[in-house]
Amino acid sequence: MNYIYPAVFYPEDDGKYSVIFPDLNDLATYGDNLADAFAMAQEACGQYLFTSLRDGEVLPAPTPIDAVEKDEDAALVNLICVNLDEYARAYNDKAVKKTL
Repeated sequence: MNYIYPAVFYPEDDGKYSVIFPDLNDLATYGDNLADAFAMAQEACGQYLFTSLRDGEVLPAPTPIDAVEKDEDAALVNLICVNLDEYARAYNDKAVKKTL
């Protein structure tokens, strides 16, 4: 099953990007460039959602992309899609498979 959450990408002075997921307890990651930041955002989001479901937690509803607030004008807001079926298969986690 696909899950989609908004993420805010903040450009740093050194060319790297910090990424925050406001809906996921301000989950944070970063990348060496924008492409790397997108990949890292997808991985961090997937791990967070996978662990939350495994632990029996209810996932929060994603905020609509046009309602996501950013602290800086240069920040980008984008949606990150994660397929948790792939995570369940990769970790052979039957508990998560039943939840999906």
